[in-house]
Amino acid sequence: MEFENLAAILDFAIEKELEAAEFYTHISQEEAFSGAGRMFEEFAQEERKHQQLLQDFKAGGLAASMEDYQFKWISDIKRSDYVVDSEYSRGMGYSDILMLAMKREEKALQLYNDFLEKADSEESRTLFKVLCQEEAKHKLALETMYDDYMAEMGD
Repeated sequence: MEFENLAAILDFAIEKELEAAEFYTHISQEEAFSGAGRMFEEFAQEERKHQQLLQDFKAGGLAASMEDYQFKWISDIKRSDYVVDSEYSRGMGYSDILMLAMKREEKALQLYNDFLEKADSEESRTLFKVLCQEEAKHKLALETMYDDYMAEMGD
């Protein structure tokens, strides 16, 4: 996917973060998994923070709060590597929703890694590094939840 400039990249990323927030909000309201609704709403809030971060960057550059952001290595247990793309349908099993969500986070992480490679300023590189780390944390959390759930089910 080619973009004309950084503004086009930011617009696309903002749109993707909005889609992600809507996905998690929808899941949190539609599915009746014990305690999972709140967790999915927290993911939605995180995606809205990413959207705001991108909008703020587009409006005026890297937010001052990002200057103190702590980068750290996030493990990749690669569960999503073995998951095929799927679409949400009401009544999906919890494990299927987790697989769908982890695959979405994998794609978001890849998107921001691609944008990081194309970044042409230190500020935009920092922005995309932050977003890579944030998406990697989401992916790891979902993969861990999936592993824990499957272990509870005896798998």
